[in-house]
Amino acid sequence: MTTTVHGLDELKALVGRDLGVSEWLEITQERVNTFADATGDHQWIHVDVERAAKGPFGAPIAHGYLTLSLVIPLFGDLLKVEGIRMGVNYGLEKVRFPSPVKVGSKIRLAATVVSVEDVPGGTQSTFDFTVQIDGSEKPACVARTVYRQYT
Repeated sequence: MTTTVHGLDELKALVGRDLGVSEWLEITQERVNTFADATGDHQWIHVDVERAAKGPFGAPIAHGYLTLSLVIPLFGDLLKVEGIRMGVNYGLEKVRFPSPVKVGSKIRLAATVVSVEDVPGGTQSTFDFTVQIDGSEKPACVARTVYRQYT
């Protein structure tokens, strides 16, 4: 379920709140191959289906940075901030990839609002993200992310 806030005061009121989880997203070999083409990272554990099946994970796996990049559309399922001029991804404070995402797996994002602080022209908000893998206790990615919202 998407939380929609209108303006920065409503965003500030979310500090400490769990935003829930996004919809599941299946990781396909086509998506992995497209990411490999975009980044030039064609390591066999990602793109060589036959070799990866015999490798350490038993299947091709998504790039860690592909998993990280998917938090952007998944986060859009969780939070909409209206009444601002623009919002930008400001960076990351910490990222880890505890478990690989096998092709064919489904992932979703869980998010918590850590802080919202005033900066010139708007706010800086920090979120804890966990990318969950369907059927796995161990997450694919945990990250602390930073966004800025400008009025």
